[in-house]
Amino acid sequence: MMKTFTLFFIFLALTLQGCVGQSIPKREVYNKDFNWTITIPEDFENVSVKEWKKMQNRGAQAIEQTINEEVINETKTIFVFKSDQLNYFESSYETFDTSTDGDYLTACKSVIEVLYQTFINQMPGINIDTSSTVETIDNLQFQCFKLKVLYPNQVTLNALMYCRLFDKQDLTVNIIYVDPKKGKAMLDALKKSKFNT
Repeated sequence: MMKTFTLFFIFLALTLQGCVGQSIPKREVYNKDFNWTITIPEDFENVSVKEWKKMQNRGAQAIEQTINEEVINETKTIFVFKSDQLNYFESSYETFDTSTDGDYLTACKSVIEVLYQTFINQMPGINIDTSSTVETIDNLQFQCFKLKVLYPNQVTLNALMYCRLFDKQDLTVNIIYVDPKKGKAMLDALKKSKFNT
């Protein structure tokens, strides 16, 4: 079984839709499934369930055209916030059992390859740089996949995907930005977050 692609729908959807945010104070989000506390930066507002579903559907359609098979969304959203146009902070999780789903790192790499190919298929003329690292957040190692998409109009979209397998739960945090200051604020928030394990 291939790792569910819905964790990465946001990257495709964001290239197709712009949004306008509003100024609001920072706030703390706690998720009991991972005993995780994170502070969302200022000027980020909630994305409605309706808007998020619409964005996921658009991303799913693009991926389905690339892989020629139906994408099944089994993720559970923890949070989705946005600020201005094309600056998104999202986290979700899904079940991943290595005994039935295979090697976790192999599955993650397969997802990145499909995502890369989907961008190329959907938007000819763009340039994409990718890299992967292992990064530590609150003494826990996360796989980090980075995409930098340069459009012909010289707009640069940055996407960071942080993934970690907690027992049989695959936690993913996505940071997507055009504004470097917004990107830094989201990245700082993630790196300062706490997991009470």
